[in-house]
Amino acid sequence: MRCGGVMADFRVLITGSRNWLSAHTIDVTLDELLAQHGTLTVVHGACREGADKMAHNWALNARHASSFAAVTAEAHPANWRPGGKFDKSAGFRRNAEMVALGADVCLAFVAACARPNCPKLEPHGSHGASHCAQLAEANGIEVRRITGG
Repeated sequence: MRCGGVMADFRVLITGSRNWLSAHTIDVTLDELLAQHGTLTVVHGACREGADKMAHNWALNARHASSFAAVTAEAHPANWRPGGKFDKSAGFRRNAEMVALGADVCLAFVAACARPNCPKLEPHGSHGASHCAQLAEANGIEVRRITGG
């Protein structure tokens, strides 16, 4: 994307399951976007495992491999314990905040729900990643869903 003749970072919102296992899928997908756009800002929810962590690791490795700082990681951790109490809606609020910041594309790496005792009987994707992808779509951001993981 160009802005006044200057290359602007292509913003990629990453949402993904904590139980996503394929770093290779994330690496290849982000490599392709970097080759297409030249610079990337990788926006993610700063989870310590799964797709967010893999995308963050890719961004750090890509940044170090480039003397031009073509990749920037932008982490948005959820505040799970405001005021010392556990807040199970923190991830959903964080997702809404990331979407509100805008992105050129949302990559949704969605694995099957692994929540013990989930009330949904039919197979479905992880709740947080699916929520973020739906919010992005509702806000006019192109969403590319990658399943499996």
